[in-house]
Amino acid sequence: MDTDLSAHRRLEVLDAHLRPLPTGEISGLSLQPTMGEFWIKDGYSVVLPEKLSDGKWNVYRSARSPLQLVERFSDYPDVRTLHDNFQNAINRFQDLKYLGTRIREDGSTAEYKWMTYGEVGAARAAIGSGLIQHGIGMGSCIGLYFINRPEWIITEHACSSYSFISVPLYDTLGPDAVKYIIGHAEMPCVFCTPDKLQTLLNCITENCSVRLVVVVGGNDLLVPLLPSKPGVQIVSFSRLEAQGRSNLKPFVPPQADDVATICYTSGTTGTPKGAVLSHGNLIANVAGSSLNYPIMPTDIYISYLPLAHIYERVNVLGMTAKGAALGFYQGDVMKLMDDMAVLRPTIFPSVPRLYNRIYDGITSAVRTSGGLKERLFNVAYKAKKQAIESGKTPSPLWDRLVFNKIQARLGGRVRMMFSGASPLSPDVLDFLRICFGGIITEGYGMTETACVISTCDIQDYTSGHVGAPNPACEVKLVDVPEMNYTSEDKSSPRGEICVRGPIIFKGYYKDEVQTKEIIDEEGWLHTGDIGAWLPGGRLKIIDRKKNIFKLAQGEYIAPEKIENVYSRSKYISQCFVYGDSFNSSLVAIAVVEPEEVSKWAKSRGSKYSNDLEQLCKDAEMRAVVLADMDSLGHEAKLRGFEFAKAVTLVPEPLTVESGLLTPTLKVKRPQAKAHFAKDIEAMYAELAAKEQQHHNHRSLL
Repeated sequence: MDTDLSAHRRLEVLDAHLRPLPTGEISGLSLQPTMGEFWIKDGYSVVLPEKLSDGKWNVYRSARSPLQLVERFSDYPDVRTLHDNFQNAINRFQDLKYLGTRIREDGSTAEYKWMTYGEVGAARAAIGSGLIQHGIGMGSCIGLYFINRPEWIITEHACSSYSFISVPLYDTLGPDAVKYIIGHAEMPCVFCTPDKLQTLLNCITENCSVRLVVVVGGNDLLVPLLPSKPGVQIVSFSRLEAQGRSNLKPFVPPQADDVATICYTSGTTGTPKGAVLSHGNLIANVAGSSLNYPIMPTDIYISYLPLAHIYERVNVLGMTAKGAALGFYQGDVMKLMDDMAVLRPTIFPSVPRLYNRIYDGITSAVRTSGGLKERLFNVAYKAKKQAIESGKTPSPLWDRLVFNKIQARLGGRVRMMFSGASPLSPDVLDFLRICFGGIITEGYGMTETACVISTCDIQDYTSGHVGAPNPACEVKLVDVPEMNYTSEDKSSPRGEICVRGPIIFKGYYKDEVQTKEIIDEEGWLHTGDIGAWLPGGRLKIIDRKKNIFKLAQGEYIAPEKIENVYSRSKYISQCFVYGDSFNSSLVAIAVVEPEEVSKWAKSRGSKYSNDLEQLCKDAEMRAVVLADMDSLGHEAKLRGFEFAKAVTLVPEPLTVESGLLTPTLKVKRPQAKAHFAKDIEAMYAELAAKEQQHHNHRSLL
């Protein structure tokens, strides 16, 4: 479908609540009065007059740009690539501070030291020129194997200005995945910090494509003069920059459709998939999503979320477009609050896992304070909540008396907070909105859509949803009858979330099969997430279609792979691993092997050796099984977040007759989740209690 919907016709109904457009022709589509009325849904979403193959009309667009999907910034239509975006920022914000760090060359910390937009522009030209001098050709993949720091952004800009392709590498995928990505992307150059150098060199084989390693940070004198691998040159970042400055090369600007980056994500089999994103994909996403966020050159952003993930990459891109300053953390999340106190940012991005910790910390402190302080907090909280819910401005008295002290924990100046990567509990979102004030908003997206698919409007104070579509895409829900999700649902239309528009990635690198599995012939990307449309055209995520899910910290889990590992335990005959995006850990249901657990019980002199049901409830037995599972997990090289942190033992096997297995003996996950709901709830409650005890212990220390 053409992304233009009769540009000559303006939406004269935007100021009229729920008024339909007249019937007629829009982009060649005939509108019928009963099915094709073009509605504005409370100012958030527009239902498009597009007839789908099944005769249902349910394509939604943002009411901010219903006639044409956003592809570029309206104020800067010539900005089509990341190079254009940064060059435009330099032209407008030449002398404004841009990248700041507390880390000094000797490793100590101090006040933030800043590079201006102009200085960063000069540095990226030097790095890009240095790469050309070392024979790195246009279109080459450049690896970035280090955590957030100014050199990451400088290198990214160099890649954009000289038509290289940036490829982030990160530890959570494991060293084997790093080796795989280097080979799969055929990268000739990798930037890394000294702590990653040996791991990187271990990944470089004789037939490896890497011939240049750039060491970022540390003492230049400690960088090896001679490479440990033949054919590989090692040079420091500062030396590469000096080489480039001595012989600057003209920019090699990319086109909008050229590849900007390849972001590797966890695959269902454990082999990473490389999502190929163009410059146009990224610019469209930021141009669309930024319509909702008033970012200004006076803003200061704290960068600590992994730049290897698309969430942080797009946040940084948006800040750059608006001339904001980016201050980096020290590299240790445990010291983040100290960094916040010094930087005093105005914009704070995070994920539910950290927001949950902030919520737990504040509520725990309130409970332990007791007496007058606790009563005052509760009165202030209730009063501010009632004001927000009624659309009124809360009294500033409550901030001065109560909430200013809480806001000081994040530096005292935060005016905008983002949440992404996984769903945020409505209770926590409301709590943050009341305690910290300002703009608190949640979004939904994925790497394959260059990040944001939908986001909550800053004027919308409801919670429990992820807002309206990004103005740069359109969204529809496709029926999933096997899970009883259809557009005919009485409560609200439900189905698999499908996305189309200029934000959709170019495909998986060197993997046409998986690309065709996720993008259909009409250009719709099938997310695998189940959504529902709420009143006002807001989208809510309610389930996951595929047997892969995301934990609270944003990591994807392929449970069948983990279940296969744990099922090798002599104590386990069947295993069901569960996790969701509201929790950061996995839990497991294990059907025990009667003979083995009885044998263990007898060896311990347990009175339950012949009582399987009681034995499954024995805390010591559970600990033994979990320890064996951990051992097998280490042997299989499971990543930290892939380990089950709690297990419930059950005596009865999962069967086809009980409705928990398919005829091919695979676990029916929705049914198993419902069947073991109480056990799952109990395990997460147990883990939460342990975490709270640990938190209290650390607070005392």
